[in-house]
Amino acid sequence: MKHILITLIGSLSLLTTTPAPAAEREKIDPPRSLTAEQAKVAATNYQRYCSLCHGADRQGHVNDHAPSLRSRSLFESGVPHAILRPMSYGRQGTAMGGYLDEVGGPMTLDETWDLTYWLFEQAGVDRLKFSTNPVPGDVTRGAAVYQENCASCHGAAGEGVTAPALGNASALAHNTDEFIRYAIQEGRQDTPMVGFKDRLSPQDIDNVTAFLRSRASGWDDSTPILRALPTPDHYIINPDGKDPDFTLADDMYVSSADLLAALTAGQKMVLLDTRVTSVWQRAHIKGSVPLPYYTDLDEVVGDLPKDVQIVAYCSCPRAAADHVVGQLRERGFNRTAVLYEGIFGWMNLGYPVMRGEIEGVGKTEESARH
Repeated sequence: MKHILITLIGSLSLLTTTPAPAAEREKIDPPRSLTAEQAKVAATNYQRYCSLCHGADRQGHVNDHAPSLRSRSLFESGVPHAILRPMSYGRQGTAMGGYLDEVGGPMTLDETWDLTYWLFEQAGVDRLKFSTNPVPGDVTRGAAVYQENCASCHGAAGEGVTAPALGNASALAHNTDEFIRYAIQEGRQDTPMVGFKDRLSPQDIDNVTAFLRSRASGWDDSTPILRALPTPDHYIINPDGKDPDFTLADDMYVSSADLLAALTAGQKMVLLDTRVTSVWQRAHIKGSVPLPYYTDLDEVVGDLPKDVQIVAYCSCPRAAADHVVGQLRERGFNRTAVLYEGIFGWMNLGYPVMRGEIEGVGKTEESARH
């Protein structure tokens, strides 16, 4: 099932195994309209925070398999909460961070709502009425259909290969069954995700929906307690250590193994985490400074040393870090590099990260190995 459902967005559920096609569904009123000023701010926020991965024209798949934000079937079925929630709180285990200020992101609640409505207005579609009831299906049969039709793009374990991760707990928590089923049925227009209404029986679409829902069992979300951000006097790691002597691939990239060796040896450097700050709060390389890719560097370069090795990382695995380092080099920061594997690659190699305090854990910081 090439490129099946769940984008960074989600939601709504199905009553029967023979749902009405889009043309026969009841339409519901659109959400509130934005003022000209709200629309202007939302458009600016989209370009600043979203376009790096989702594309300047919302086309998707620019970096890290970020889904299209202009597909008709998505906005017919997914406004408002199905879009607002992942934007606000992110997708755990993916490069999609939370952009709401309450979790460490850069936008207020009003700004996230306005951006949600702006995306809907740009899509130019009608909202359709969906049930929120569960979709019944044969989970075992659904697993077999998924492996045959979906796994090549979405991964055998729903981890995402060339398409969004479908086994993501936060996505499954935010998406209801009919949203999932409708995405399988209709596909995502202008993306490689085709509709399967003419390729699979209605019952098998139900079965896959039920299988994907079953992957959310037992998931328990935790609420992070935000850590204080580092101040400029803490930017340099091991200030009395030796300078690292990295051999950079393509004059840009340092390997995780070489970076770990330098950190273990107590060498002097600055580590920049270029993801949205909310995911730095969740897990980061010890000593790193959150400097999101959308930062106005002219406001912060005065706090960064030009005579110390700077290494930037992200989870794309390189897009955001490349973006930041490119801007730094334009400003004369020549001792700069990008972590080639990104933080997910770093963790998959078993290298340590630091986590903020998790409610109920009782520690302000804990080291975690993966």
